[in-house]
Amino acid sequence: MTDIPKILCIGSVLWDVIGRSKSAMRLGSDVPGRITQLPGGVAMNIAMTLRRFDLHPALLSVVGQDAAGTQLISEASGLGLICTHIYHSDDLPTDRYMAVEGANGLIAAIADAHSLEAAGEKILTPLHDGTLGNADAPYAGMIALDGNLTLALLSKIASDPLFAAADLRVAPASPGKAERLRPFLDKSRATIYVNLEEAELLCQSSFETATEAATALVTRGAARALVTDGGKLAAEADASGVRHACPPQVLVARVTGAGDTFMAAHMNAELHGASPQDALEQALQAAARYVSGETAH
Repeated sequence: MTDIPKILCIGSVLWDVIGRSKSAMRLGSDVPGRITQLPGGVAMNIAMTLRRFDLHPALLSVVGQDAAGTQLISEASGLGLICTHIYHSDDLPTDRYMAVEGANGLIAAIADAHSLEAAGEKILTPLHDGTLGNADAPYAGMIALDGNLTLALLSKIASDPLFAAADLRVAPASPGKAERLRPFLDKSRATIYVNLEEAELLCQSSFETATEAATALVTRGAARALVTDGGKLAAEADASGVRHACPPQVLVARVTGAGDTFMAAHMNAELHGASPQDALEQALQAAARYVSGETAH
């Protein structure tokens, strides 16, 4: 095995179709705005952010043998992402995500990640066929894993020896899929990144603060948990204790991808030797810049 990337991003690689309006919206609103189509998906968003930090992550996912998949790979490769390990399916279409955002935040979103779910373990082939690792020499870099995979596959990954040597970082794709991360509470190897709502769903409890939520996740078995709460205090907890930081206050220009930016920035900070407190603060600053629109998608 040669030229093994130091970071893998495993999960959704798709097209983001985002409608944004400067107006506050409610059910049934019909307002002017902008509609964009950009490379997206949790794994893709994390990889793109890591690339902005001059890192070279590789993607493990699936795209279809269709025009959308060809264009997506072309754009991702052009950004400097390693796409050679992505599974190309003959019979599955390239996935898509659609969201509507107003001045009052995310109004609604639909994630069509059915191809990723259908492809299943095929996307992990490079980790056991010797390309990136195998049973005798499992992959030993950092892995960002997202919750768009099926519960069955995430459960397998949580205890799979092929992931035993990796620095595993896990995030849900959305609150609706947060409970898929429960296997990582039983197998306390992974660092879990969630927002307050997702933490409540994972723990099946209500929390007043991110501190309460992060502490509860560790109590329930997570090796480490980072919990954000919008513009409020964020927290990180592990066996050594709890750390806190406040995100910078900014005007919100967008929300889709903010959590992915936070996770990638935190990974980058730790890769460069930042202390736990500094890494948390750097991640919050990067997410704030993204939310404000200062950082390009």
